[in-house]
Amino acid sequence: MLGAGLYGVLVAEAKIARKVIGNATDAPPDATGWYGRGRPAPAIRIALLGDSSAAGYGVQRVEDTTGAHLATGVAAQADRRVHLRSLAVVGAQSSDLADQVDGALGTHPDLAVVLIGANDVTHTVLPSASVRHLAEGVRRLREAGVAVVVGTCPDLGTVRPIPPPLKQVAREWSRRLAAAQTITVVENGGRSVSLGDILGPEFDAAPAVLFGPDRFHPSADGYKQLASVLVPSCLAALGLVPEDEALPEPRRREGILPVAAAAVRAARTPGTEVDGTEVGGHQRGLRGRWVELRHRRRRPSTDAESPEQDEQEDPELAAASGDTSGQ
Repeated sequence: MLGAGLYGVLVAEAKIARKVIGNATDAPPDATGWYGRGRPAPAIRIALLGDSSAAGYGVQRVEDTTGAHLATGVAAQADRRVHLRSLAVVGAQSSDLADQVDGALGTHPDLAVVLIGANDVTHTVLPSASVRHLAEGVRRLREAGVAVVVGTCPDLGTVRPIPPPLKQVAREWSRRLAAAQTITVVENGGRSVSLGDILGPEFDAAPAVLFGPDRFHPSADGYKQLASVLVPSCLAALGLVPEDEALPEPRRREGILPVAAAAVRAARTPGTEVDGTEVGGHQRGLRGRWVELRHRRRRPSTDAESPEQDEQEDPELAAASGDTSGQ
């Protein structure tokens, strides 16, 4: 009886929260295009996959989207031209990744950035099903030679419209999914970044600034914060980190751990990156896959650019990249 009563309360609260948050109806600005005008070739091609957090739902200007902030940040830090292809879909779940991966592979990206999981939690998709779809997507991208960075499920326990006890359930469910995502991403050759920051302590402390009008999706400043967490790991995945950041720093609570232990810690510590490594020439120890747990330094962010749609605006870049398709 207690269990049935609690379930009824959770269902009712979920309906109330969805009503307060509302349904995503307006399409966000498309961040697809070229960034870093005037920077040298060869260009870096990035595919952005996932849900509304990747698409930038809730903002009106393309410069405020996650994609624009991400591409601008990578271009500035790498001093390279960047082409971003945004394939993210508002409302997407992990089961929708297959179609997005198909689209990404057609653009031959150097890097794929995936932000997925929140809608799996709100639709009570079992974590085992979620990670199965994510594993397949990461595997396909890696087999094609694409570097992969996955932003794991954010902590939904900080969403204001979700009341207790649903808030506690959402927090535990999202953290479990984030830990499971970390393990499956590393096992399939990608690297994960904890996105507790998207709805974590920084957002909870300043909801009027970092949440959008629906109090669920991030605001323009929120998406900027999100991108600032991702950019350092994107640079690392592309092999573009400074030499003095090549190795873990114990004083920054970085080090080498078994993947399961690192996944639990990462799910509770926003901004944590987890990537596979070797110990004594071996990828696995008695407790499973070895990984590096990192807290990458965030660089000062620059104002996001508006994307240029045509590569031909920079003939030198077009000649250097050897691609005149204008993607």
